[in-house]
Amino acid sequence: MRHRIPLLPVLLAAALLAAVPGCGGPSAPRGAPPAPSSVPATGDFSGQVEVGGGRKVYLSCKGSGSPTVILESGLHDSSDTWTITDTRPPVPKAPAVFPGVAAFTRVCRYDRPGTVRYVDPPTLTTRSTPVDGTRALTAMADDLDTLLTSARLPGPYVLVGHSFGGMITRLYAQRHPRKTAGLVFVDAFGTDIRALFGTRWAAYRTLLDRPGTPFDARPDFERVDIDGAIDAVSAAPPLPAVPMAVLSKTEPFAAPPGTSKDLLDTLERAWPQVQQKLVELGTQTPQFLATGSDHYVQVHDPDLTISAVRLVVGRVRAEP
Repeated sequence: MRHRIPLLPVLLAAALLAAVPGCGGPSAPRGAPPAPSSVPATGDFSGQVEVGGGRKVYLSCKGSGSPTVILESGLHDSSDTWTITDTRPPVPKAPAVFPGVAAFTRVCRYDRPGTVRYVDPPTLTTRSTPVDGTRALTAMADDLDTLLTSARLPGPYVLVGHSFGGMITRLYAQRHPRKTAGLVFVDAFGTDIRALFGTRWAAYRTLLDRPGTPFDARPDFERVDIDGAIDAVSAAPPLPAVPMAVLSKTEPFAAPPGTSKDLLDTLERAWPQVQQKLVELGTQTPQFLATGSDHYVQVHDPDLTISAVRLVVGRVRAEP
């Protein structure tokens, strides 16, 4: 039986290990600009890229071709979620999304600071320089832009965002339309979710920030100003008119013991509406229902996720 929690990766890691042999808040420390860096245009690369202020971010790239696909993980998740699978027939165990996309174009993933590695036991990533405190979505989108620029990865990009990662890619696309070729939302978070929760919003926001992991009290554990993030996306320019696709779960979210049933019921009622709003962001945007999958669609349905990315890449390549 699968046990998954919305945006709470530590319990996800525990399950997978059995199957695998804001508006404000601190951002990147200011200081010297990033040193020139370059990632090879083809082949495998895994290493740290300087993003300024003495910080480095772990980046891994694979494959060749254009457009380059950028994989953005959900809240608290390292980039490991794109390299592991937990499937059941008829869904194949391999490839995972990262190597699967690399079969037809260049693809890169990275670790945001304070995110969880899917190792035994789970731990916070040491591959990217830690950042303490609550982060603003604008700072996270700036990190992504600085990383892509410092690594000299050729754009425009197809941005693939899982869960809250969809908020990062969405704001990036709104702020950098000429650098955005396409978007894939993988059971992604949306701006309308706050209104749909009503009086229960504060409780859900607390759950997202402090999900009951061993890392909750650590100052370097990824924590985001969720209200500020919604406000930032809502205030930003419209999304560019680029090919998009939406993948959505069909199975309920799991939750830690003691979570209010009313809170979970509200989440399940709200989520399909959130997904529909994402579909409405673009023109002729297909929505794929990942039947039998929970929130981690890229882990349970990697082949479907790869196919959605391939579709968007194909539409980008077909544009005059």
